[in-house]
Amino acid sequence: MSTPPKSPLSQDELKTLVGQAALAYVEPGQIVGVGTGSTVNKFIVALASIKERIQGAVSSSLASTARLQALGIRVFDSNEIDELAVYIDGADEIDGHGYMIKGGGAALTREKIVAAQSRRFVCIADASKRVATLGRFPLPVEVIPMASRRIIRQFAEMGGRAQLRQLDGTPLVTDNGQHILDVTGLTISAPLDFETRVSQWPGVVTVGVFAHQRAQVCLLGTEQGVQTLTF
Repeated sequence: MSTPPKSPLSQDELKTLVGQAALAYVEPGQIVGVGTGSTVNKFIVALASIKERIQGAVSSSLASTARLQALGIRVFDSNEIDELAVYIDGADEIDGHGYMIKGGGAALTREKIVAAQSRRFVCIADASKRVATLGRFPLPVEVIPMASRRIIRQFAEMGGRAQLRQLDGTPLVTDNGQHILDVTGLTISAPLDFETRVSQWPGVVTVGVFAHQRAQVCLLGTEQGVQTLTF
């Protein structure tokens, strides 16, 4: 009697796999940098299973802070900590160099702050997030509201179409009290240069290209299991 083929793993199951795999990068006694998003939520659940072995976490969003605290994990203010050994976070896209687009959950500024505070960035993602060139996913840019119209024009000059992100018909407001532009139509073939250029535009708080704060490791959830990529 033949064995029936296995059903492919769901995206939720893949996220659970990489969330659990990330525990291998958490050393006892650490304060762990924790990102934001649905994949990171799986990591937070896994982290709770070893919470007695760590000091706590620095979180990149109010939502992640609430989840950590609900599971009994102490959350430190980033200003209490000089340096973190590791930052675990997801990505909306990641290329073959560890460069990423992030910010689909509107936490890109705090994510970039915690990433810059960490010696190592471990990205956790499912295989659909792996791309050859960044730009297919709409690029999030956190902006000061009074600058939105001008920044939209600047992206148009680059061939991009920027739209104000809205929630229930009103502009989404980030944890920092700012707005998000989502930019389509871009092919970001030189992420370092692009991040440097756009970051200098007046009114840009953070651009969602993570090139200067790229991942050193990516744990990629695939049908064959967790694939480890190093950059």
